[in-house]
Amino acid sequence: MTFNRRNFLKTSLSGAALVTLSSASVASCSPQQNKAAKGEKDVELKLSFQEGTTPVESLNEKFDYMERLGVVGYEPGGNGLAGRVNEIRQALRGRNIQVSAICAGFKGFILSTDEAVRNEFFSSMKEIIAAAGELGSTGVIMVPAFNGQKPAFPHTQETRDFLCEQLNMLGNYAVEHGTTVILEPLNRKEAFYLRMVADAASICRDINNPGVRCMGDLWHMVWEEASDSGALLSGGEYLQHVHIASRKRRSMPGEDGDADNYIEAFKTLKQLRYDKYVSYECGCQGDKKIVLPESVKLLREQWEKA
Repeated sequence: MTFNRRNFLKTSLSGAALVTLSSASVASCSPQQNKAAKGEKDVELKLSFQEGTTPVESLNEKFDYMERLGVVGYEPGGNGLAGRVNEIRQALRGRNIQVSAICAGFKGFILSTDEAVRNEFFSSMKEIIAAAGELGSTGVIMVPAFNGQKPAFPHTQETRDFLCEQLNMLGNYAVEHGTTVILEPLNRKEAFYLRMVADAASICRDINNPGVRCMGDLWHMVWEEASDSGALLSGGEYLQHVHIASRKRRSMPGEDGDADNYIEAFKTLKQLRYDKYVSYECGCQGDKKIVLPESVKLLREQWEKA
């Protein structure tokens, strides 16, 4: 692995030029647009469900169910997404639901020492990014490396430089398709690299490419962050997506009782005038038909209190 700082700067500058030409297509990458007149009380809670969240099976049934609950975002998986674009578009036609982020689905991983594995990552990731752009998605979620993925580059400055270089190129591709790449920090049991929102945001800041953004996952943040507020504030303008689950068992918000308090996080999202999605990524301990409506009600109540 080699890293040429001069080439990286050239690539970064070319990315900046591309951003200027493509600004109309990446409005979702500019968190300060159309917010100046909004107060914190005007910020809307935009809930999103992943594919397996609802208690129903078919896509149209899922969307009918989501509409009844007032859920406005849909987070599909990235695996096979290119072949589902028309199906999802047709099912969303005339509905008050949009595709939020795309949950991974790529093959390989970006920090593999095996070039063939990295090539597999880029090939599959670009396919998902292109489909995400067609669907108007806010971005494609990715993790640089999970603990079980080997062989991987060591956790060094050289590795970080290499990651920035590769992400910059991927961000340029995302900009071309009107979407973003979203870095997700995980807890240490799942990933050795990138565990805090501030770490992901610092990569976004160093790359300075609107096609590269980050997210916060309130489940992972329980184990890695000092506070919800500090973590989300560290994401700041780069915050493109949020995952939510119960605090102890990663179940539906509310299933862990008093532990499931998100008011601090919601206050911070309001402070940031966050206009993207808060998406369910969780299991369920009880009957979804009973638990899920109560969970959505709880989050809305806590958003109002925030």
